[in-house]
Amino acid sequence: MTSIQPTAEFILFDLDGTLVDPAPGITGSVQHALKTLGYDVPSSHDLNWVIGPPLRQSFAKLLANEELVEEAVELYRAAYRNGGILQAEPYACIFEALKVLKCRGYRLFLCTSKPLPFARRVIEHFGFAGYFDELYGAELDGRFDDKTELIAHILLSQGLKARQGCMVGDRSNDTLAARQNDMPSVGVTWGYGDQHELNGNGATALCERVEDLPDRISSVLKG
Repeated sequence: MTSIQPTAEFILFDLDGTLVDPAPGITGSVQHALKTLGYDVPSSHDLNWVIGPPLRQSFAKLLANEELVEEAVELYRAAYRNGGILQAEPYACIFEALKVLKCRGYRLFLCTSKPLPFARRVIEHFGFAGYFDELYGAELDGRFDDKTELIAHILLSQGLKARQGCMVGDRSNDTLAARQNDMPSVGVTWGYGDQHELNGNGATALCERVEDLPDRISSVLKG
């Protein structure tokens, strides 16, 4: 049997909107927090923009009251922890794409703004764990909410060189964070960011179909 030879190249994957569609659980938990605080509750569709960016940043925009942000975060987390977290669905063909990338020898790391305990639960529940070398996410206290800082932390912790890697994500915070770390990125359009958002915020390349992702990443890494 031919063994897979690892390379120095690596890929950082966003979670929500890239590996899984988490809309019902996230928007429902935001609605719960807003309702509990006495705010008008937007429709689920009108809350899709909160998927991807750091939670505190989203509540700061929704509430326009910094003093309530931490309370809203705790209300959200209670609802999300008690059911919303598993109201998600892996995108079609995503497991096949990850398998191809692993067979090509790439090291894969999760890089998400979701708090790591929640991200780990999602990854394990849906069967992603075996594809990743390590999981990285935000801390519950807000550390590494900023994806630029999170990528820098991953590079330092793993001894990786930015130009040998690629960030894969669906929102501007993914592509901008990669650019700020001198790392190429692939913006995926099956999530919650469109071509305009991704192209306007530093994406090296775009990918519209999960089936095309391995070849698109390989092309970007070859420069």
